This record gives sequence, C-alpha cells and structure tokens, in this order.
Amino acid sequence: TLVWSHHMFASPVPVVVLGFFMLSSFLIGVPTGVKIFNWIATLWRGSIVMTTSLYFAVGFIAIFIIGGITGIFLAVFPVDWQLNDTYFVVAHFHYTIFGGAIFPVFAGIYYWFPKMSGRFLNERLGKISFWLIFIGFNATFLVQHALGLSGMPRRIYTYEPNLGWSTYNLISTIGAFILGTGVLVTIVNVARSLKVGAIAG
Repeated sequence: TLVWSHHMFASPVPVVVLGFFMLSSFLIGVPTGVKIFNWIATLWRGSIVMTTSLYFAVGFIAIFIIGGITGIFLAVFPVDWQLNDTYFVVAHFHYTIFGGAIFPVFAGIYYWFPKMSGRFLNERLGKISFWLIFIGFNATFLVQHALGLSGMPRRIYTYEPNLGWSTYNLISTIGAFILGTGVLVTIVNVARSLKVGAIAG
C-alpha cells in the first residue's frame, strides 16, 4: 500500500514525497523476488511433466520478471518523468498484467479443464497455442519499450512517417496478430475437446 503514488510521479508532488515512494517501490522488489524464487523452487527436484499448463506457468514467470524489471526503471521518478505517457509504460503494464494474469489463467484452463468438462484438451494444440501466444506477446510488447524510449506517446493512432517508429509498430502489429491466433487456437481446442476430447479419468 506504500507504492501507489508511483503512478502519480508526473503530478506536482514534493520531491521528498517522491523520494519516499520511489524507495518504497524499490523495496517491493524484495518480496517479489522472493515470490519468483519460490515459484521456480516449486519445480526444483519435482517430477516435472511438460504439459501445456506448465508451459503457461513457466511462461508467466518469464514474462512477469520482465514486467518487474521495467517497473524498477519507472520507479525512479526522474526516469518516470521522461517515460510518462509513452509506449514504455504501455509495454510495462502489459508485461505485468498480461504476464501476471492471463498466462496463469491459460495455465489454469489447461490444468482444470478435465475437472470442469470430463474431457482433456488436446496437448498438441495447447502447445501450439502457447508458443503463438508467447512469441506473439513478446513481438507485440517488447518493441514497445523501444518505442517509448524513442518518445512515442501512448493514446495516438497516427504519427508522422519520419519519426523512426514505423518498423517497431509494424513488428508490434504482426505480433498482435500472432498473439490473437494463439488465443484462437485455444478457443478451437476448447470447442473441439468438449465434443471429441479424450475422456478424463
């Protein structure tokens, strides 16, 4: 609860207050790091079965780490002043929210679907879906860090062609279509498995 103000670094707040919230934002990295090592340690010495749900669970950790690292940059308020309302913030937000919420949701769907429906999802389609989502997500949002660092503001839909943003935006657009295709593969997998999926024990 002591880090909420880092979302207001660009507002007229006294520097001493900004410094307090910057340091408290740094401190939140300690329990977050412990959580990440805890998640990784659950795999250590385990009987790992590389199912689609595990792919999404491990993918979540990788994506969430990148989101956390970019959050440390934004916690430095002079840096935040420069990057506020740029695509860097958009990329950071999606790495934390999509990585922190959607990847675990997909892991849960693939893990619990047999309990919910009595049928297994197709593992081959699931792994295709994972790789499309993982590659598409990173293609979409990783380049947006560079867009933000080069000054592209968020909430715009057009810009001058000579600003150097076109290639990154093209990569991001292609990545979004790959990501969407991955989600579509899971939807098809669910619809197909409800009818012809292998019966769960």
